[in-house]
Amino acid sequence: MTDKQNIKPPAPPRGSPKKPGLKPAIPQYKRGPYSYIVIIILLLLLLTMYPKVLPDKTISWSEFIRYVEKGQIESVEFDETQISGKFKKDIPDRDKKAPDSFTVDYKPELMEKDFQNKLVQNGIEVNNAKQHLWLNLAIQILLPLLLVIAFFYFVFVRNLHSGAGGMLMSFGRSKHRLQGKDRANVTFADVAGVEEAKEEVAEIIEFLKNPKRFQRLGGHIPRGVLLVGPPGCGKTLLAKAIAGQADVPFFSISGSDFVEMFVGVGASRVRDLFKQAKENSPCIIFLDEVDAIGRKRGPGFVGGGHDEREQTLNAILVEMDGFDTNDQVIVIAATNRADILDHALTRPGRFDRQIFVPLPDLKGRVDILKVHAKRVKLGPDANLERLARGTPMFSGADLAAIINEAALAATMANKDSVEMADLEEARDKVRWGRAKKSRVIDKKEKEITAYHEAGHTLVQSMIKDADPLHKVSIIPRGPMGGATFALPEKDRTIFTKKYCMALLQVCFGG
Repeated sequence: MTDKQNIKPPAPPRGSPKKPGLKPAIPQYKRGPYSYIVIIILLLLLLTMYPKVLPDKTISWSEFIRYVEKGQIESVEFDETQISGKFKKDIPDRDKKAPDSFTVDYKPELMEKDFQNKLVQNGIEVNNAKQHLWLNLAIQILLPLLLVIAFFYFVFVRNLHSGAGGMLMSFGRSKHRLQGKDRANVTFADVAGVEEAKEEVAEIIEFLKNPKRFQRLGGHIPRGVLLVGPPGCGKTLLAKAIAGQADVPFFSISGSDFVEMFVGVGASRVRDLFKQAKENSPCIIFLDEVDAIGRKRGPGFVGGGHDEREQTLNAILVEMDGFDTNDQVIVIAATNRADILDHALTRPGRFDRQIFVPLPDLKGRVDILKVHAKRVKLGPDANLERLARGTPMFSGADLAAIINEAALAATMANKDSVEMADLEEARDKVRWGRAKKSRVIDKKEKEITAYHEAGHTLVQSMIKDADPLHKVSIIPRGPMGGATFALPEKDRTIFTKKYCMALLQVCFGG
């Protein structure tokens, strides 16, 4: 691959101005006065904890009296409920690792009245602790007040600004990904192999561009479009292309993003998503893997009185019913399990239009390979039509993986371009796995495998109703010890008796 084809456009800087027509989905948090309140609270907590971390030795009252009588105490300081003091340094037989200071708890009402005079008579310096009025005031009054303010801010104020729907912190906020007009770079030119589906969604694009054209005769566009098809056929890519072709914002979220461990969070996120979509209309909401929350409701659906998926599904049904005829919001959902969706979700007025996105046919596979081959440098012997003939029942994702694997293999081999051999090796690798060339096989096993594959090859080359022979291999690949590859001339939707008999003869030929 050349350097020019690998260069991606630079990402816009974070501080770049946004377009006036698009509101931010999630407001960015900036440090405000509440951040400094939290810092002050932490400092006050550290200040109150500081005296407790000093290396003081706590002694009992009897030990304190014994040290006083022995004359081992230099000075003491009386607090309200505690006496702190220092030992003399010139005490004989004193352990050097012993602490120089001590503390002892006491009750003023139980202590003798002239106790401090006795200490002075024993040569002990007596001090009274200074009253830190401002510090005590800050700890007793300001600290709880700051904690209440911080709690009120994080629970209520931030949720009101972020549209969290009344949930604590950001649990109720939608986790969608917003793709604005300036980043909608996928159009119908990037989608191939699903021409019928592209034609069916053309009126949706026209509605997003010119809604008054449909209102003139009293008609309204379908509110929901359900894309159904096998995995990897381009359902998500088609939804992005609709948004890019219509030049509208694209809200993308997966069905599993709605459900959390907290009950009611999914419904709150649905409401938040539709609220932001209406504020940014015209736009498209894309629900990927909608079967995660849209399963049929029934006796086996609910495990208790409040099932999270059922509440989320009910919220989607209510929000889609709440659309006005003037709301330019189109909801597109994708699934490969349309048979398990709830009937209330697929009735007219909600997802009333189902578009089937099938596996591509021969022409579609050629078009898809051409789209992905634009990103790599192909050699002169690369034949995409021949490659498409050898990939029946491949999805668009499989074909994209073939091009990518071929480009990686050509790069590792230090080639200047991707050759046909790289494409065929990538095709076999995607379908059957990497060739096990380093596997040690017994000579007898190789001979038996060669006879077996020769039988397939001989029968397939002699029967005219079978597909043309492409190549034979006795190198293990995946679970197989060898393989005989055919190259179909066309995609078959109807299997005749002659073709089925030819397949059986080829299979038994080994």
